[in-house]
Amino acid sequence: MSMGWNTIESDAGVFTYLVDSLGVKNVQFEELIALDADYLKEQRPVYGVIFLFKYPTGQGQAIPKDGNFDFEAGESIFFAAQTIQNACGTQALLSVLLNQEKEVDIGPKLKEFKEFTNAFPSNLRGDALSNSELIRDVHNSFARSSPFIDEAQQRATEEDDVYHFIAYTSIKGVLYELDGLQPAPISHGACTFDEFPVKVIPVLRRRIERYPTQEIRFNLMAMIRDLRLRARDIGDQEWLNREEQKRTAWQWETALRRHNFVGFTSEILKGVVRTKLDENGKAYNVWVDEAKANTLARMKQKHEVQEVHKEAVKKA
Repeated sequence: MSMGWNTIESDAGVFTYLVDSLGVKNVQFEELIALDADYLKEQRPVYGVIFLFKYPTGQGQAIPKDGNFDFEAGESIFFAAQTIQNACGTQALLSVLLNQEKEVDIGPKLKEFKEFTNAFPSNLRGDALSNSELIRDVHNSFARSSPFIDEAQQRATEEDDVYHFIAYTSIKGVLYELDGLQPAPISHGACTFDEFPVKVIPVLRRRIERYPTQEIRFNLMAMIRDLRLRARDIGDQEWLNREEQKRTAWQWETALRRHNFVGFTSEILKGVVRTKLDENGKAYNVWVDEAKANTLARMKQKHEVQEVHKEAVKKA
């Protein structure tokens, strides 16, 4: 890994173990597969929502397209400007955690960081976050290993697909959108902690509706209380077992992300090709033709799924 900030995936397991590694207690993330207030209410307490979307590069924003800038809140709540590339995922989850200290045990390390930056303006908070060795090292430990890309040197152009994380959470009775690329928090009106699951859904819907109907590359994750605790509270052993199995799967996936399998895969492919060539002259061509046919079938199936999703979004 480089000494910069590497890209991390929008994945519930990654974000859950990331906050756990930062010392946060009894918090996990769950992916939201639908903009359904009733479903989100079932996950309560909901500390916030992390939203990943395609960012329109090359476009400035003088005023929000929804909500209003709250410059005063930018000094009274934890809001940090994003001052370095690829940090937005961790910055988004910290935007929720460091504003929900009354609801969440954020641990001594993050508590110390918040106290240290409490009097800073947003740009200095962003610099402090970007230069935090602890936070950067934990963040980078969940990045996918790649032998080809130095994320610290990579810069996006207007032609690239760029994705960005932002956070939504209720702070002091107001629903805020916290985006480090904006000059201040964006207020979406009055909202108590208990009302958040209901009031955030219309805001998210309006946000998504601003994109073309064919754009489906979004991801939503709710930051909630550890579901294993809820299962233990009600004595549901089956639910607890499912959650423990989920955690085991997340740990396995995280371990795989940290390893580079390019060399291993290359050797397997060379061995398979060598075997096919040794069989007879036609075996290799038959094998390649079958692979092409299977790829086309998968592409067709993916396209059909996307069309179904588009229709569902239109009806919603």
